[in-house]
Amino acid sequence: MIAPSILSADFARLADEITAVKGKPGRGADWLHVDVMDAHFVPNLTLGLPVVQSILATTDIPVDCHLMIEKPDRWAIGYAEAGSYNVTVHVEAAEDPVMLAKNLRAAGAKAGLAIKPNTPLEPYLGVLEHYDTLLVMSVEPGFGGQKFITEVLDKVRKARTMVDTGHLNLVVEIDGGINTDTIEQAAEAGVDCFVAGSAVYAAKDPARAVEGLRGQVEALSGRGA
Repeated sequence: MIAPSILSADFARLADEITAVKGKPGRGADWLHVDVMDAHFVPNLTLGLPVVQSILATTDIPVDCHLMIEKPDRWAIGYAEAGSYNVTVHVEAAEDPVMLAKNLRAAGAKAGLAIKPNTPLEPYLGVLEHYDTLLVMSVEPGFGGQKFITEVLDKVRKARTMVDTGHLNLVVEIDGGINTDTIEQAAEAGVDCFVAGSAVYAAKDPARAVEGLRGQVEALSGRGA
């Protein structure tokens, strides 16, 4: 799956930018990745629930909300209730991640758990049993356009093994520095869903960029474009 990140889109033309990644059926964006930042958990401020509600009203692409915020136990449920398909919170910020996952699901969303590049995976394997998505950050959260941190792929491989052996049942997602040079490494490590920002929105044709990234992953799996 390819999830274009609107963090790299032109916010003055947001509705058009979202439409631009829809593409042909089965070839365009699978999810629309929306980064919510509060200038506390990360040193950047983006958008909040009112903008997400407007996005949800303008697209049928499933919205993947990545909450880089403090106190997600308090605020995350609103994004689920608004209609987000997947709501991801950071394990470093959540007070009770197991209960939060249950509450997100009860509110109608899939529950995602994100981990920063320097956060180890092993202490949270039990917590991940309650989640639908694991988001491995391959850059430090907060800003787009950063360089891909290859070392995080060890966590991806561990998660992939846990999924393949039936110990976990979730989507392995990666976010940060994903482009034509790095997506194959991530795919080979076992990623299911690739968040791509500038690699999509810096292209003249964002839908074609999405399709190109998808083609690279499909070629690795032998399906072809």
